[in-house]
Amino acid sequence: MREERDSEDLLLMRSLVQGEERALNALMEAWSGPLCAYLTRLLGDSATALDLAQETFVRVYLKRCDFNPKYRFSNWLFTIAHNLAKNHFRWKERHPLTLSETPPAPASDFSPSPRDHTITLEKLGALQAAIHQLPTEMREALITATWHGMTVAEIARMQDTTEKAVELRLYRARKILREALHEHLV
Repeated sequence: MREERDSEDLLLMRSLVQGEERALNALMEAWSGPLCAYLTRLLGDSATALDLAQETFVRVYLKRCDFNPKYRFSNWLFTIAHNLAKNHFRWKERHPLTLSETPPAPASDFSPSPRDHTITLEKLGALQAAIHQLPTEMREALITATWHGMTVAEIARMQDTTEKAVELRLYRARKILREALHEHLV
């Protein structure tokens, strides 16, 4: 399935480079959901995530001739999003009072008891807060590995670092989360 998606993405990028602008629509249709989910988890803000996802696709279009077909399109796409998120974090550090952050409300497919619902919300809130407190590099590595299935090598390329550095970031992030969430895990 993944190889099929990679092949289709490669064909779409070739079409886009050759001037077929409808190829961008197909790429956006295929990748908007995963990209928005990644950015929402990374940023903790779905509105900003949507803005950055749109900006990511603008960059894909503008930089379409820079795409290297020896790498997967998804890695290139997430690297662009990663860089935009880093720029956003830098901007946010310089303008801390201009942004308000509201954790996204969890979706529920069933009707738990009010007590169970409250406990779930508390655990989810604690998890979101703990993830958001991680240093940026750790948070990015954890999110891309856990929720988006990227390999250590892919994350290393995206973060422009070594595989060992990514492994260490993942190990430390998981250790920090275990310690921060200890009371919710017992």
